[in-house]
Amino acid sequence: MSDKKAGRGRPCKYDEWLGGDGLLKIQGWARDGLSEEQIAHNMGIARFTLSEWKKKFPVLSDTIKKGKEVVDREVENAMLKRALGYDYEEVVQRPVIIDKETGETEMRVVQRVNKHVAPDVTAQIFWLKNRKPEEFRDKRDVELSGSVDLGSIIEKARGRADE
Repeated sequence: MSDKKAGRGRPCKYDEWLGGDGLLKIQGWARDGLSEEQIAHNMGIARFTLSEWKKKFPVLSDTIKKGKEVVDREVENAMLKRALGYDYEEVVQRPVIIDKETGETEMRVVQRVNKHVAPDVTAQIFWLKNRKPEEFRDKRDVELSGSVDLGSIIEKARGRADE
């Protein structure tokens, strides 16, 4: 590859990012949840430039996708955990004086409490709407067939009203 962009006269910046360390940094930023705008900023380029590089260099696009997959799975697992509810142990620590002369203290565990987080209905709804959209979407398409004889219905209604 040339060290200069065609007609611009300055070195190509993508060379430093397409190597092992550059791709590793980019994947790490994606894994940490940074947006592509933030990744571009960290690389010292515009968001548009990153988009163009992703089209031109599939390895860059794949690297960002791989990084995002990790954090997407973590969020998916956290949502499922929240939807189902879970138990955890709360550990309470308090400072305890270990030397009365110097006043030195250290944190010590004074209590352990088992707690339960109830299932979150909002997380359940979100999960089901996304995992089973045909069964749990808000709008349902219902098709009716047959005919309705409005004349006889109106006549019956008038007959009841006269009574």
